[in-house]
This record gives sequence, C-alpha cells and structure tokens, in this order.
Amino acid sequence: MRRYTRKHHSSLILLAVISIAVASAIVVFKVSKGLSWHYLASPWTWTSTLGGPFSSRHVIDKRKEKAKEYINLERIWNDDSVKRRGKHRDGSLEMVEAVLAKARALIRDASLNPSNSSTSELPDSDYVPQGDIYRNPHAFHRSYLLMEKMFKIFVYEEGEPPLFHYGSCKDIYSMEGLFMSLMEQDTRYRTWDPNEAHVYFLPFSVVMILEHLFDPIIRDKAVMERTVVDYVGIISNKYPFWNRSIGVDHFMLSCHDWGPRATWYVKELYYNSIRVLCNANTSEYFNPKKDASFPEINLVTGEITNLTAHLPPSNRSILAFFAGNLYHGKIRALVFKHWKGKDNDIQLYEKLPVGVSYSEMLKNSRFCLCPSGHEVASPRIVEAIYAECVPVIISQNYVLPFSDVLRWESFSIQLAVSEIANLKNILMGISEERYDRMVENVKKVQKHFLVNDPPKRYDVFNMIIHSVWLRRLNVRIYS
Repeated sequence: MRRYTRKHHSSLILLAVISIAVASAIVVFKVSKGLSWHYLASPWTWTSTLGGPFSSRHVIDKRKEKAKEYINLERIWNDDSVKRRGKHRDGSLEMVEAVLAKARALIRDASLNPSNSSTSELPDSDYVPQGDIYRNPHAFHRSYLLMEKMFKIFVYEEGEPPLFHYGSCKDIYSMEGLFMSLMEQDTRYRTWDPNEAHVYFLPFSVVMILEHLFDPIIRDKAVMERTVVDYVGIISNKYPFWNRSIGVDHFMLSCHDWGPRATWYVKELYYNSIRVLCNANTSEYFNPKKDASFPEINLVTGEITNLTAHLPPSNRSILAFFAGNLYHGKIRALVFKHWKGKDNDIQLYEKLPVGVSYSEMLKNSRFCLCPSGHEVASPRIVEAIYAECVPVIISQNYVLPFSDVLRWESFSIQLAVSEIANLKNILMGISEERYDRMVENVKKVQKHFLVNDPPKRYDVFNMIIHSVWLRRLNVRIYS
C-alpha cells in the first residue's frame, strides 16, 4: 500500500543527509569511456537552437565546479582497492552494470561498423530505422532493440495521487500525465524488483503539486520544495538505491515550465539525476549529458485519435503561418513586429478570425512557425509534424527532443533570432526538391511523436524511455 507522510520529517532528512555523506565516500562514478557523448559525437549528438550540433561547453559553466562536489567523473577505484578497504561488494549492482556494459559494446559496434552484417540486418517485424532523419540508424536500431530486451525501471510506490503517480492527460502539459499513466500500466520496462532495475523513477507531478498546493495569490513556491525534499528523504531512508548512487540512476519527468525548478531543492537531484524535461534550456543549466529533452504536446481534449492529417504539398497555398499570443515572450514579439500584416505570404494571428480553423490553417501551410514563448519548448513543433507542415523553430538555447537520435535539420528549419527579419527570403530560398524531401521526412518522423495508449513501438513514450536508457548507459556505477 502506498503511503506518503511527513511524520518524523526532520529525522528522515537528517538520516538521508548522513547516508548521502557516507555513500559519497564509497561510491564512484565514471562517464563510460566507450559511450561518452564526446566519443560518439558523430552518431550521437544533440541538436540545439544555438545553430548546430550542441557542445557541452554551453552547459553548467558557472556551476561546473560545484557539481563536482556531488559527482566525481575522474576518480576510479578498482575492485582491489574496494577489497582492501573492507567494503562489501554489491552483487546486484554488478549484475546490472554487466548488462549495461554488454549493451554499450554492441551499440558501439553498430555505430562504428554499420556495414557489419550482424548490425545492418537486425530482425525487426515492425520497423527498421533508416534514412537521413537519423544520425546513425544502425546505432539507434541496435540501441532500441537492446532497450526493449534489457532495460528495467523501478517506480517507487510511495506517494498518493493526485500529487504522485498521476497527472492531467490533456492540455499543454499532457505528456507529464500521460507518461505517469503509461508508466504505471507498463509491463515491458517496469520491474517490481528494485535490485534488477537500471533506473529508478521518482513519480511526483510538478503540474499536480502546483495545481493542488500552490496558492496563486500567496505564490509560496516552498510548497514544491517541501514536497520534493520530503519525498526524496522518504525513499532514500527506506531504500538503499538513492544513497548507493547519490541519485545518478534516478530520474524525474516534468513538462511544466517550473519542472527544472522542482529539482533545485535537492542538490543530488539537480546535479546528478536524469531530469527529463520539456523545458530543456541550456541557459538554465539543462545538461544533455545527463538530462533528456522530451516534446511538449498539447492534447486539448485529451483525445489521442486522428492526430495526424494528410494534404499534398501542392495544395498548401500559405507560405508560413503562426497563431498565438503576441505577449508570450520576446521572440514572438519580434516575429510579429517584422511580419504581422506586412506580407500576405506570411500569415500571423494573435487570434484567428471566426470560422477559421487552426488545424486547417496548419494543413494549408508549407511552413509552420514555432517561436518559443516564455520558455523554450513549444507544442507547435509537434502540431506542425502532425499536420505534415515543415516546422520553423525559432528559439535560443533549446535542446530539441530526441536529438541524440534524430537529425532535426532533415525535417525542420532552425532559425536564429537574428534571422527573423530575413524569414521570407530564407523560406523562399529552399528549393522544391529540398522542400519535398523535408515533407517526406516529416511524415517519417511522425512515428516518434505519436501518442498511443497502449504504447506502440518507436512512439513518443518509447522514445522518452530510450532517452533515459541512453543517459543511463552514459554512466557506470561502481560498488
């Protein structure tokens, strides 16, 4: 039975702090040499709206030294040193790490030797990734199949709905609730044996915490701090896994704008854990080495049927389209300043006229503008993909979803803020051949952004899981 209580809060937190301090003395981490993101920079990189492949130099510059207090990526203690210190070896952890080591080797082989028959012709009854929408289709395919076969996730049962294990499955933050719901029902990845798990899920919902505990008048953000700190204190006191890894093999997920803020209050959660966020903003210390970006999908009614539409490119009479609040961030204001009412080929609306359908406008547009609002993520990116309209992403410091697998440049246009004034020339300069190829790629990539209940292979739920799988592969935990 799930129980969530604040009884003996001070004692629990004190015990958690002591146990973390002890664990930090005996647990050592190392970025996997064979699967570090620097080592596999060619097939596995991140795309950001900085204008090209993402460099980790943009991440945690000011807090880099502080982070090293929590995770030391340089020091390695071998088995002999552990034995000499009289420490007990963790057999279950060693088995978990042996599985991950095998996966790393197989993915590395697929990445470096794509023509090898053992990696180029992997059996898959549903789908075989191929084409230029992928950075390395062979490595992705191998990784995905290994994930399905090996990956195990333990969901902490502590906590009661609606703050835990539950979330809204409609509107702009729908993906947070949908992931919670699908993870609760999952039978492929979820394990009830924490000793065989590769990662541990912290099932708190930032959306629900704010909806039920946050007073919009008093605006006391401490309600989120108390909830998250208490929860980590409870699970770290009850189970050994948080303290064993200092949070490195744990993950949280949030699509709320304040998702990153929810991790501020527990330093190990902020610096060490995998944070799966819609608001993947590197200027706010999103770190793609360990954090994962996932898409913001606005399911207005909660319905997940008939999300996609088909209209031939030749029938799309509008060059570029956007509808949304002018005052929702500086980037949108710039787009409206340069193009609102200035050119019939670029149609911008704060509010659509009566009788004009938003979905029909998407279907009749060649390019769909996706400027960031107050935060970097925008649901319009996935709306454009569903409508087979080429997304024009206008943002800064945004790590795009699944960009360690997908080549976003093959099915979208990424526009720097400085290029907004030149928008029409850039779009008109795209040849019909290139445009047609991008539309075909948009159709192909839809698979990875579709919401299904129950989930289907390679859909958005499985792509989120794959992003977590990759981050877990990127670190080794030594007993």
